[in-house]
Amino acid sequence: MSQSPDRGREKISPSNWMLVHPMYQHMTNLEVQDGAQVHAAFLAYMDLTEVRQWTDVSALKCPELQLVVLEGMEKEGAAMQTILPLPSHRSLSHRSIRHVLDRGSPVLLCAAASDSTLVYQRMTDGLVTPEPPAGPFQDTGRRQHRKRRQQR
Repeated sequence: MSQSPDRGREKISPSNWMLVHPMYQHMTNLEVQDGAQVHAAFLAYMDLTEVRQWTDVSALKCPELQLVVLEGMEKEGAAMQTILPLPSHRSLSHRSIRHVLDRGSPVLLCAAASDSTLVYQRMTDGLVTPEPPAGPFQDTGRRQHRKRRQQR
């Protein structure tokens, strides 16, 4: 009787694939206690590497905040950026934002919703003047007239 080559191996169901992914296992080995934050970090990692094609993306533990942060480059030869992935329900303190900004590289906050939607927001040290809107806008130099509600 010959044994099947799959005998003795645990079958991986399609819903458990990420549990055996090498990067997910690396993130769990960083011993961050917040499982939801580790999940958010893994979702951000997959989005950055598989969808957005970032290079040299790695996961690191931020011991002061007990979080997994990612570092990577948007494209080959670009500056290294820090990504702070968090579940959308988690709040941030000024101290934690300051700590991440003090790492020295540009920072992206990545909010992960419960449906796995990811929203990225660039964080800066101080205020940044926004770019003017693009498009065929014309400044008339006066306020637009609005209908006023008549008082009765």
